[in-house]
Amino acid sequence: PRLCSLEEGVAGSGTYTRHGYVCAALAGCLAKTSEDGAVCSINSRFAKVHILYIGSTPLKSTFRGTIRREDIRATEKDKVEVYKSFRPGDIVLAKVISLGDMQSNYVLSTAENELGVVVAHSEAGAQMVPISWCEMQCPRTHSKELRKVARVQPEFLQT
Repeated sequence: PRLCSLEEGVAGSGTYTRHGYVCAALAGCLAKTSEDGAVCSINSRFAKVHILYIGSTPLKSTFRGTIRREDIRATEKDKVEVYKSFRPGDIVLAKVISLGDMQSNYVLSTAENELGVVVAHSEAGAQMVPISWCEMQCPRTHSKELRKVARVQPEFLQT
């Protein structure tokens, strides 16, 4: 059965994609999480995201947000590079800092240790494991990729 559209999430283990949807390959339960947004595109100045949740509440319609380069990290903002922080398909925990304009809707920030990438998949399709505040590693190939990694707080973890 269909779980969500590719705009709303990414395929993980036990799922596959077909006709623009993520579908279940195995029987089980779908756990709603408190992640905020999925990165849909990046450039040198910002990342565009689809906001999926507010806290743990799933949104019924699509809201768009922007994480500007200067709002990615709290320190060394002038040295931040968007492509070393996020990639399309990443799930990011962020907070809304302003309503923005008509094109970008909400302006988001990941400039706290608790905010940033919480789910990312490697080129091999495996869910990567955080190994530092700025790197994730593929468990299959052991290749490392740069990310602005969130230090996820216990209230956001599923048990």
